Amino acid sequence: MAHDQPKLVVMSHSSLIPAAEFALAPTMEYAGVRLEQLAPSHAPDLAEAVAAGRLDEAWFATTPSAQQMNANIAQRLASQAAGTMAPFAIIDTSTDKAVGATTYLNIDAANRRVEIGSTFLAVAAQGTGINAAAKFLLLRRAFEELGCYSVAFCTHWHNEASRAAIARLGARQDGVLRNHKYDPVTGTLRDTVVFSILPHEWPAVRTQLEARLRRHGRI
Repeated sequence: MAHDQPKLVVMSHSSLIPAAEFALAPTMEYAGVRLEQLAPSHAPDLAEAVAAGRLDEAWFATTPSAQQMNANIAQRLASQAAGTMAPFAIIDTSTDKAVGATTYLNIDAANRRVEIGSTFLAVAAQGTGINAAAKFLLLRRAFEELGCYSVAFCTHWHNEASRAAIARLGARQDGVLRNHKYDPVTGTLRDTVVFSILPHEWPAVRTQLEARLRRHGRI
């Protein structure tokens, strides 16, 4: 007798999370990292982090400069009000200072899809496990609280460090969008590399992130 094929279980429309929930930025904490609602009060810490590492000088990234930080935060909050973004400050709990920012963006609540991006992190915090903890918190909320069907990551083709970091998460490359965006500052066209993680892949990604955090002595 033939075995039944496994079926994809999709939650009914009546069980969908309200669309407004996707744009919320609740406080989440794990492994010495706290994600909290981004606010204008975070601007001094974030401006310091960007200036110290000269993060805004990478031509293939869109990190705001220290001088642009207040305006950038206001822009992120406006996108949140429009329901398209959930912006977080990344807090190192050992100092209680903001060392970076990250978001859910391009929110598509109807299709339970979010993108994790618009992320920057102080150079001093890189390689410490803080980014892994932040990604853990965002992915856990996306899959375990919001019931996402897909979480995307997008980066510039020339941002090799970002591409490698996303791949280390366990995300799969979906493809490359050629001539996807025009940058008026550099006058160049960006090829965007698109990655994603699906619900059935989350347990393995979660285990891998926890292993990385143990190596950093965070858990």
